[in-house]
Amino acid sequence: MRLVVEKYHGLGNDYLVYDPNKNKMKLNPANVQLMCNRNFGIGSDGILEGPVMEHDRIAMIVWNPDGSIAQKSGNGVRIFAKYLKDAGYVQKKDFTITSQGGESAIHYLNEEGTRLKASMGKATFWSDAVPVEGPRREIINETMVFGRIPYPVTCLSVGNPHCVILMDEISKDLVCRIGKYSESAKQFPEKINTQIIKVLDRTHIQTEVYERGAGYTLASGSGCCAAGAAAYRLGLTDPKMEVRMPGGALEVEIAEDGVVHMTGDVGYVGTIKLGTHFTQQLRTLK
Repeated sequence: MRLVVEKYHGLGNDYLVYDPNKNKMKLNPANVQLMCNRNFGIGSDGILEGPVMEHDRIAMIVWNPDGSIAQKSGNGVRIFAKYLKDAGYVQKKDFTITSQGGESAIHYLNEEGTRLKASMGKATFWSDAVPVEGPRREIINETMVFGRIPYPVTCLSVGNPHCVILMDEISKDLVCRIGKYSESAKQFPEKINTQIIKVLDRTHIQTEVYERGAGYTLASGSGCCAAGAAAYRLGLTDPKMEVRMPGGALEVEIAEDGVVHMTGDVGYVGTIKLGTHFTQQLRTLK
């Protein structure tokens, strides 16, 4: 039986939705890598597997394009929420999606489900929660060396780990140069996502993102939330701001209890029915 996937994007960060209720193949690192390959496969920044029903909860698995599993994805959770509405799994405006990094409360802001608000959980800067090696401490504006260059680093978790670096000027080339060292640096036993940020004013920041397991991306929902939470903790912004990325902008708000919320759009690309030969090729991979 041929496989069918749905393709969506959140500000240019594109994902395939693989519904195990409609497809009879188990995903593994090898076939995920091939599906995500932009030359020999379909091409995407990752795969969202689900819905998986767990004790009346809707769960998804977030696969990175290198075949590893991500704890959480901000764009991914919005995309998955849009798919759940499109496929008829969800009719109500408010519900919760569970992933390895915790729960995200979803609120549809229009009938089509193309604009959503999602909670990403509480931001924590404690080293053991990120995690970061060394004595337990909050990682706020701490100097770390990547590729022999020192940087002022703020580390936090919003269900997945982030390293945020404040800079006067940011670019794709710069975040890629830093990210290739920081992602697997010895300080981060579970690797880390890297954001470089530029504060424009109290309600606007810019960020460039290098994701663990994926590399450079046009947009990252969890990265936006981490960037916003870090800028707010450093006293540089108000609790509600617009975070701009090359793929577009998200609204980020840090509530009084520390929970980070994001609001943004999702685009539906289409349904992809995989060819017989390609489907057979995927099934043989272990």
